Amino acid sequence: MKHIIETLDLTKTYMQGGRPLEVLRGINMSVEEGEFMAIMGPSGSGKSTLLNMIGALDRPTSGKVFINEVDLSKLSDNQAAELRNREIGFIFQFFNLIPRMDARGNVELPMAIAGVPRGQRHRRAIELLDLVGLADRADHKPSQLSGGEQQRVAIARALANEPNLVLADELTGNLDSKTGEEIMHLLRMLNKEEGKTFVLITHDPTVGQNTDRLIQLRDGVIVGEKRIKELF
Repeated sequence: MKHIIETLDLTKTYMQGGRPLEVLRGINMSVEEGEFMAIMGPSGSGKSTLLNMIGALDRPTSGKVFINEVDLSKLSDNQAAELRNREIGFIFQFFNLIPRMDARGNVELPMAIAGVPRGQRHRRAIELLDLVGLADRADHKPSQLSGGEQQRVAIARALANEPNLVLADELTGNLDSKTGEEIMHLLRMLNKEEGKTFVLITHDPTVGQNTDRLIQLRDGVIVGEKRIKELF
């Protein structure tokens, strides 16, 4: 099976008050294409920093990250930005939608950055909103949508450029339990029917237990890993 993500001896150190703070300490992990997995840990465990590394949003202090066998350390900032927009979809806890744009405009944005023609991106945005159950809300702005609806728009946006890999950071953190369960069902459907690879960063055991594999992170190191019986 192809590895869509691989990290080798990954470290990240920040300077805090003039002293080094080791956030990641020698992370070795891989994610296979088509997996539905989670990285779980308490606040301060390094999981969001790890997400930034494997999402090409930040560079490690040492070690390497490979995305689809591409060594991220060999990419310029512009090349890394192109890879993010083309090959990785991001879903954030706070949705990160553009307030002045309606749902369709938010979904179209990654495609506009990628240079997709207007008509084509308009059609795909509607298709994606329909996929997440929001075709009838395409002209609504984020302020007119519930938290669950905003997260669905964010999921549609993450899929805009047809990435194989989707990274989600605490995607249920601002949702009630029922809405969070609906979002997890939606992601599982996308994983099964479209073959998308999902890596979910979470501190919520309910999310972690509803994936196929769970990596546990604490104090910047992997302290456990287990396969989980599929619940969905």
